[in-house]
Amino acid sequence: MTRQEQVNVHPSAASPWVISTRELGRRPGNMRTYQRTLQAPAGFGLDVIGIPENAPVTVDLRFESASEGVFVSGTAAAGVVGECARCLDPIEYPETVQLGELFAYPDTATEATTDADEISRIVDDYIDTEPMIRDAVLLALPLAPLCQEDCRGLCPECGERWAELSADHSHDTMDPRWAALRDRLTSAPDADAATGADERR
Repeated sequence: MTRQEQVNVHPSAASPWVISTRELGRRPGNMRTYQRTLQAPAGFGLDVIGIPENAPVTVDLRFESASEGVFVSGTAAAGVVGECARCLDPIEYPETVQLGELFAYPDTATEATTDADEISRIVDDYIDTEPMIRDAVLLALPLAPLCQEDCRGLCPECGERWAELSADHSHDTMDPRWAALRDRLTSAPDADAATGADERR
């Protein structure tokens, strides 16, 4: 589901990612903190790297009431897994992303003058933090993850990792234009032997 589609969905109070702002009130300056460990939904990653579905995500959030909405800041931390874009070895490391986003109150100037995909909304006093955290995670992930910065990848001939091969590793290659001549010369002795045998008869 895209961010545009998500902002148009009414947040479910049953979702652990959805937090009520009723205790906060609409008085500027009020603040609440929330610490939770949640299970990652599907989509917290790219094709080759991301947070696995149902993996724990630890969120530490700060909700601050302002005149136009609630500013949510804090961090989300989880383990990222994937594979190296060069050698295909597995990759695993911890990732912590910084969060910061304003959620607009209904019937405010901010809500009236912005599109839903520009600034998120508070719907019936609820804030859905999942889209905000997903976006931060996706922005933090590398498009071409590497097991190490100087990874040389795989040998294109045998498919073995360069890091595990000897320094003089190489493969004999021949221009395909000479391949037919090589095959002809290789089979020539057999043909000559057969011809000699016929002549002796």
